[in-house]
Amino acid sequence: MTRRAFLRTAGTGLAATAAAGLPAPALAQDAPVVKWRLTSSVPKVLDAIFGANELVSKYVSEVTQGRFTIQNFAAGEIVPGLQALDAVQNGTVEVAQTPLYYYTGKDPSFACFTTMPFGLNARMQNAWFYQGGGRELQDEFLAKYNLVGFLGGNTGTQMGGWFRKEVKDLADFKGLKFRIGGIAGQVVAKLGVVPQQIAPGDIYAALEKGTIDACEWVGPYDDEKLGFVRVAPYYYYPGWWDGGPTMNVVVNRTKWNELPKSYQAIFEAAVAYANADMLAKYDAFNPAALRRLVAAGAQLRTFPQSFLDASWQASNELIAEIGAKNAGFKKIMDAQIAFRNEEYLWWQVGEYPYDGYMIRARSRG
Repeated sequence: MTRRAFLRTAGTGLAATAAAGLPAPALAQDAPVVKWRLTSSVPKVLDAIFGANELVSKYVSEVTQGRFTIQNFAAGEIVPGLQALDAVQNGTVEVAQTPLYYYTGKDPSFACFTTMPFGLNARMQNAWFYQGGGRELQDEFLAKYNLVGFLGGNTGTQMGGWFRKEVKDLADFKGLKFRIGGIAGQVVAKLGVVPQQIAPGDIYAALEKGTIDACEWVGPYDDEKLGFVRVAPYYYYPGWWDGGPTMNVVVNRTKWNELPKSYQAIFEAAVAYANADMLAKYDAFNPAALRRLVAAGAQLRTFPQSFLDASWQASNELIAEIGAKNAGFKKIMDAQIAFRNEEYLWWQVGEYPYDGYMIRARSRG
């Protein structure tokens, strides 16, 4: 049975039991009333991401017959988007939806559990976390911050971003003020780019005013909502720094340990469903959004090969440099890179030949 089916069946079963006048299950009779608050790093307009929180709240409440509820808040309603993790740590809220790579200033290891430059794609990210040892490494790392972490969604491989001016070779990136944060920001800094980490709700204004020259966010479905095409027409790809970016869900470990085991299981199942649902939304909605963006004036461009090659080299150098200073980061990245290499060995045989054929077949009609 899928998690979605479990959650729906459980909720329906509880409702049917009550309607029939039968005694309520032990969960409804004995479970405590728990009220949590969740803060997100994104605004509500990004419905594919923020909507994951609403799904989790819906299923958690339905299965517990309203005894366990989670109230959701967008970025800025309780704390700014880039302070979501801190709010969980200090107990302001119990849970946050936030990409952990926003917090590389605390420790670069945070980035490993969202996405790394030239890292895992969405399916690989799930595989590494659930079956490849990623979850155990994350638990070990987050315990130092009194946190428990979950995969709360994925956008799939992202676009490279919006540029006010065309970039034709590596030299055009020097001095470019680019909204791109975390480890990827450090990579492009090696190439002369000036990285800027800006919360989602503030990107458009910075781009419009010329405070930044370019920005990356997610992809067509979200980028259309934020209106970037109106002020930066050149739309580049691929987003090599976001091959399979996870929207992480982090819970205060003390609060997590206070939950009954049944509530923990319900929460985890709900988050796992939201994780799958978010990727499905982006895969379904991005194609039409891309067509609309092109119709609105977006000019699609691939990144110059010189930029991609230099970025690959700089990324490998940076990972080695950080690992030489941070044993925990090196442990995580060694494991992730080994997993990535094995995965791509299989994809070279299985996935790519099929996808390549389908692309060629489609072009032939």
